[in-house]
Amino acid sequence: MDPRSPQFQVDIPRKRGDDVEISDLRPNEDGTLVQELRVRLRRVVWDSLAEGVQNQLNLRLRTEGHPLGSWKSGLNIVRRDLGKELTLLCWAVEEADPGTIPLALSNWLGLEPEERWWLYTQTAAATGDALSGRGRGWRVAVRYALTDNPAPGERPRQTRRTPAFYQQAAQQSPGLFDTEQD
Repeated sequence: MDPRSPQFQVDIPRKRGDDVEISDLRPNEDGTLVQELRVRLRRVVWDSLAEGVQNQLNLRLRTEGHPLGSWKSGLNIVRRDLGKELTLLCWAVEEADPGTIPLALSNWLGLEPEERWWLYTQTAAATGDALSGRGRGWRVAVRYALTDNPAPGERPRQTRRTPAFYQQAAQQSPGLFDTEQD
């Protein structure tokens, strides 16, 4: 990864009692990287979600043919798109009851990457600062969306499929580029 490219940095301290910090590194007008602290998590919260997040991100990396990663003490550089998704999940659990973390992870996994990016962008624009944005606006909405909705077993897993009506209509009508000429 180019050290001058936009990316995220996850700082996992060696000392177990210290907080984990996630920063957004982006170039400013003159091209130098500027660090914005996005979230500060208690270590116990990080430890409860780190493995599940690592598994999900590695699944994506494997699918794309990239080397897998693992969390280590110190600075961990994360690709920008994956960093946005990670930060979104961390915003959801930063002030949540620790018992809701598995539900948050499950609901986060239920979102498509593009949905996670959109939610990150909205939240970062309004309340993205790690300290002044905490417990406000979009951050609260993200917490409720991922930790309070819905309880496990309340809904069946959604499947994305084309309804029968549309399948039937597609079979009966010519395609956009079909012609009557042979």
